Amino acid sequence: MLGKTYDSQVCSAARALELVGERWSLLIIRNALFAGATRFNDFLTLGIATNILKSRLDSFVDAEIMERRSNAASPEHFEYVLTDKGRELAPIIVALTKWGDRWAAPGGPPILYIHTVCGGPITLETGCANCGQVHDPAELGVRPGPGMPADVAARMSGRVPAGTG
Repeated sequence: MLGKTYDSQVCSAARALELVGERWSLLIIRNALFAGATRFNDFLTLGIATNILKSRLDSFVDAEIMERRSNAASPEHFEYVLTDKGRELAPIIVALTKWGDRWAAPGGPPILYIHTVCGGPITLETGCANCGQVHDPAELGVRPGPGMPADVAARMSGRVPAGTG
């Protein structure tokens, strides 16, 4: 079983999972994004235990994914509002939903994402900045980026970094 953190992983996906990888996390964010949920009780409709919900909301506030605000109508209660950082998770929710529509929804998609301005369907595509769209997942690869430690980058590319050999 994996631990709570992925300190040994040099990977942004692993770091993102530390913030939103728990089973309830993306559902909470989904409801904040697309169902207008902001209050603690709004999120309870997911069927989540109150202690787990409190923990997730607190962790989102700590990670600046959500902001805790006093409710104007009832100042002793709080609202949990997505920040820009939280709203930028929308494409992940849409992509996960699209995958689920294809592989886990035998009756077809239970919801459809639309562009609220024109009503058109939302699509997500993996594309190449040089030549356009990627047609097959087998065309995807990786290479070290600027945040990769030099020793790990060297192992990835099979080269010894300059000045160390």
